[in-house]
Amino acid sequence: MGAGVELSEPTLYLNRELSLLEFNRRVLAQAMDPGVPLLERLRFLTIFSSNLDEFFEVRVAGHKQSVALDLARTGPDGLSAQEALQRISEVAHALVDQQYETLNEVLLPALQAEGIHILKRSEWSERQRAWIQDYFTEQVLPVLTPVALDPAHPFPNVQNKGLNLIVCLEGNDAFGRDSGTAIIQVPRCLPRLISLPPQISEAAHSVVMIRSVIHAHVGELFPGMTVTASHQFRVTRNSDLWVDEEEVDDLLSALQGELPGRRYGAAVRLEVADNCSPAIAELLLEQFSLGRNDLYRVSGPVNLHRVAEILDIVDRPDLVYRPFVAGVPTKLAPGSDLFTVIRQGDVLLHHPYQSFAPVVELIRQAAADPAVLAIKQTVYRTGAASPITEALIEAARNGKDVTAVVELRARFDEAANIRLATRLQQAGANVVYGVVGFKCHAKMLLIVRREGDGIRRYVHLGTGNYHTKTARIYTDYSFLTCRDAIGEDVHTLFMQLTGLGEVVELNKLLQSPFTLHSSLLRMIEAEAAAARAGKPARIIAKMNSLSEAEVIQALYRASQAGVAIDLIVRGVCRLRPGVPGVSENIRVRSIVGRFLEHTRVFYFHAGGAKLTFAASADWMTRNLIRRVEACFPIEDEALRERVIHEALSTYLADNVQAWELQADGSYTRCTAGDGPTVNAQLDLLGALAGG
Repeated sequence: MGAGVELSEPTLYLNRELSLLEFNRRVLAQAMDPGVPLLERLRFLTIFSSNLDEFFEVRVAGHKQSVALDLARTGPDGLSAQEALQRISEVAHALVDQQYETLNEVLLPALQAEGIHILKRSEWSERQRAWIQDYFTEQVLPVLTPVALDPAHPFPNVQNKGLNLIVCLEGNDAFGRDSGTAIIQVPRCLPRLISLPPQISEAAHSVVMIRSVIHAHVGELFPGMTVTASHQFRVTRNSDLWVDEEEVDDLLSALQGELPGRRYGAAVRLEVADNCSPAIAELLLEQFSLGRNDLYRVSGPVNLHRVAEILDIVDRPDLVYRPFVAGVPTKLAPGSDLFTVIRQGDVLLHHPYQSFAPVVELIRQAAADPAVLAIKQTVYRTGAASPITEALIEAARNGKDVTAVVELRARFDEAANIRLATRLQQAGANVVYGVVGFKCHAKMLLIVRREGDGIRRYVHLGTGNYHTKTARIYTDYSFLTCRDAIGEDVHTLFMQLTGLGEVVELNKLLQSPFTLHSSLLRMIEAEAAAARAGKPARIIAKMNSLSEAEVIQALYRASQAGVAIDLIVRGVCRLRPGVPGVSENIRVRSIVGRFLEHTRVFYFHAGGAKLTFAASADWMTRNLIRRVEACFPIEDEALRERVIHEALSTYLADNVQAWELQADGSYTRCTAGDGPTVNAQLDLLGALAGG
């Protein structure tokens, strides 16, 4: 291939879903890595399980809908929905097999060596068996409701991802019924892991799973009948909410109506125990209108993500990551007047290495400050009992003009955001839900304050959510400033979100859906033009996902022109690097480690100007075209150099947690060889954290 190649050629693009599965393969690799603390390896195994659940609930469900509706749409890679589903099935089955092999052959023996036993029924001692019998009788039996399958009792509508048992029986009951089959739905109120008392544990920690407890005593649910088989199963359902925003008058009410249905959407995957008979598996597949490619036989619990509960039971500091105290710059120490600090210069915080507390404290100070007139904030995800929410409520009660742009469609956080919106409204805040058809994903806070020389705007812009918990485990940037130009821009964005009007040209910020996409294309092309003219050219970008076709084509053209391009993409990447004549100047790497990489940072050499931006947006169609996003420049020279070093250079040097994307779509883990090791996250912890 060369300069004349058609850059829309499908072979130049990787499939999005297969790329996402490759990301989950890298997560699974953390569970297999002996360099990771043992309980953290178990956590990564359960994260892989949860990730795969969401993958089926949303991505696979979408493809199944396309097939059902006979939609011929294909992505840039040219795969039809049916072809993609076949490839997904092949890869996902192999990954699930590897997941349970890791559990059974690596992690469980390693846990047992540390005195942590997840006991099978065959391993229970007599004393343990007696205690479990009592536990079943007193705690479990009263809440179980077996349903026999007969004309009066059709197959129950089992919940999404709920734990169930299908039981085969022989004999007649008191009414002469001999249906032979029953379903037990295990209520969510029952713990999935049960810790045995120390006096019968026979190890430092012994736990049993609820499925084992029910399996062992299932006969008690069917007196006088003979249980011939009992198998666990779990169904994954389509969980992507659908609301036609153009046809509803009240988005909040419409979403409230849709949320309960998420538990009972169309089935997309069936998981059963590996010893489940073919006849039972076929019965279940038929019941849920699934094919054999949708069946996953597992050697262990079908609800493997619930094994993560063991981390709450076992207190072993030596088997988890060492705790750290997030750093707080001296000028932001508790008690500081944050308005004074920000007036003295821009502030940049790199989470989780540096604390998110100053951002929370800024809102608290604003809520109590008589000089503050208004607070405006976007709310995408904040978490339950958020101190930020409490500060906004307090501000409203104190007479501030509080405006919250609440994004109700934050996937899987819809219910929490509805509750949050209701509380804010009850406190007297103005609550709006953004713009119909454009999800508000921008992370913005605007504080309007009356000072001696007039009105001043204080701004927080971030790459992540206003969520105090994820700020401790996601890498993100917080940018605090009172620069007039940026304050005006953020004010304009809030006016767009809450009111009406034509697009207003911004001073500094790039925004989706209006200027970010075109600006990225322009800056990429500028680097290509510089390279063609024999001038230095460089692009480095860090993001979660890269899939937008026009941006990928622009990067291909820049590579053909000779631009050196480094991309740090945590998850999905549809760009295919290393293709001769097209992308041999592009390197793509992914970092997977203790913290979830979430920063979006874009660097362009720009003739030595070193244009550096941070953003809420990935380079995906939805972020650039169908969402409201904010991309902001880092113009202070010292802060810009910090961002280039911390978010880009350090990650490009990583040879411990980095994976290089190959032209065939696979990833190869980087190694240090004979040189020194560089672990970006560990190095940043050492440089920025407090201890």
